[in-house]
Amino acid sequence: MRDEAEPMSEERPVDLTGREPAEPTDLGVTTGFLARSLGVSPTTLRSWDRRYGLGPAVRADGRQRRWSPQDVAMVRDMCRLTATGVPPAEAARAALDRARGRTADAPAVRSGDGASRSPSALPMDVARQECRGLARAAVRLDAAAVQEQLTAVVRAHGLVAAWEEVMAPTLRAAGRKWESSGDRYVEVEHLLSWHVSTVLRHVYVASAASPPRQDTSPVLLACLPDEQHTLPMEALNAALAEAGVPTLMLGGAVPVEAVDGAVRRVGPAAVALWTQSRSTANLPLARHLAATRWGIRGARRQSPVLLCGPGWGRTPPEGLLRPSGLRDAVRMLVSLDASIRP
Repeated sequence: MRDEAEPMSEERPVDLTGREPAEPTDLGVTTGFLARSLGVSPTTLRSWDRRYGLGPAVRADGRQRRWSPQDVAMVRDMCRLTATGVPPAEAARAALDRARGRTADAPAVRSGDGASRSPSALPMDVARQECRGLARAAVRLDAAAVQEQLTAVVRAHGLVAAWEEVMAPTLRAAGRKWESSGDRYVEVEHLLSWHVSTVLRHVYVASAASPPRQDTSPVLLACLPDEQHTLPMEALNAALAEAGVPTLMLGGAVPVEAVDGAVRRVGPAAVALWTQSRSTANLPLARHLAATRWGIRGARRQSPVLLCGPGWGRTPPEGLLRPSGLRDAVRMLVSLDASIRP
């Protein structure tokens, strides 16, 4: 039997009429009404009742389920806890404790060996729980929970670890689910992508709030022509801002002439080019940019070029840099920035 708590697999009831559901009666709300208000399936509610005892205290006429306000609050607790990565059985115990009038604290997401989290890396089981919680919130289209969890994971573990171990894996899972289900989950991927982008830009704005440095040129970040996947470049932009490295972010699908013109005008400390697939990779452009010389006559320089993203393949051509991921790209660019400071 499928576990309804599994990420990206829960079926949400969808009301396409645009009408508000009927007002609850004095007897409480029905399972269908509660499922629609929470963004979960009726099957999930019945499963939670069967497995964990999270069911209505009273049933109308002894048959139909009717959920009282106390029952609804209990199930909302269950949804909130599972959305943060708490295992369903543990979340159910906490929800039941609260429903019975206890003041049990929310169970913490913890690693299997009991070790505390490192600010630079997540234990594997913690990363999985964070991904599951984020996926559940996205499937429920719970924007507030998605935003809260993304902000919390960046604050707890740092942007690089949050991107590599939580954001990117959850985005990939959402993309795979969308591709394999006939566009049924496109709204989930769009919601998740928008909030990831929002968090990354908040990090960038907060880090770049101080006056920009004048002692070096910025790192130029751009996606190749026809490449619309900008989130990895947004993550690099935010991570470099955190590290104090000036950046110039051009965004997605930048025409060849625009990239070339920006390099000649700005004289960047380095150029990072992103491509998601081989179909958008442009090795001649990368080589051309690496060979471009800029600056005043007699003191012209060249900008190192980083090939970022899976579309470039694994083996870098001679004269070009090929970081293995966000952490490696940040390390390379921070080192380059330090080497060219006056």
